[in-house]
Amino acid sequence: MIGIDIVSISRIARIRARRGDAFLQKFLSDDEVLLVKNDASAAGLWAAKEAASKALGVGISAECGFFDIKISKDSRGAPILKFSPEIYAKFGFKKAALSISHDGGFAVAAVILS
Repeated sequence: MIGIDIVSISRIARIRARRGDAFLQKFLSDDEVLLVKNDASAAGLWAAKEAASKALGVGISAECGFFDIKISKDSRGAPILKFSPEIYAKFGFKKAALSISHDGGFAVAAVILS
């Protein structure tokens, strides 16, 4: 299963300017908020969670919320994607791969579930 999402970094920057870190807490856990270094990284995390939910085929919904998806970093700084136990059980996949990139004012994320 594959999911891809792209988001304008300026869109995330505008929302953060209006709502501050309260905006981040709407879609990121406390540990994930610590990964945010700037608007580009916030946009990348947004895109990653959207791409993950699209790979499941349900989008962000009652079936899979933002907090069912967890993003962390490995020792080299590469993103690691994990889901709540309920999501693994419901959708029946074992592995998740995530790539996040930023360029030209956009953040894009791709997720592969197997």
